[in-house]
Amino acid sequence: MQDIGNILDNRVLLVALVACLIAQALKLVIEIVKNRKLNIRVLVTTGGMPSAHSALVTALAAGVGQTLGWASPDFAVAMIFAIIVMYDAAGVRQAAGKQARILNQMIDELFHEKPDFSQDRLKELLGHTPVQVIAGAALGITIYWLARFAYLN
Repeated sequence: MQDIGNILDNRVLLVALVACLIAQALKLVIEIVKNRKLNIRVLVTTGGMPSAHSALVTALAAGVGQTLGWASPDFAVAMIFAIIVMYDAAGVRQAAGKQARILNQMIDELFHEKPDFSQDRLKELLGHTPVQVIAGAALGITIYWLARFAYLN
């Protein structure tokens, strides 16, 4: 039971998770403003503005740097991890989303006269544009900056 208490005392982790949750909440606000409707599903989906993954890993890396030192091996690991996650979000997952969009379009065109064909559509919003990743990273750094007093012992 003490282990759970230790996890909850980890301020670096908590601030990173808060940054992720705020990014997800911002997706809902953006959805409401953009489309004039409430779509709760955006709270649990990938993709969109801003990147919650980017917010999470940048807040995490900044917290590790502040807590353990900017020259520490731990910060280096957190920073490399953040770069890989953000690169993947804007690269690999973005490309997979584009492929899903094309495949869905091909299926629609090939089977538009066959209503009995009921294959599930592929998820198209998987990754992020570079702007969405940068916005998420900026949000993560901002959340870290606002909560940096939590890192001071």
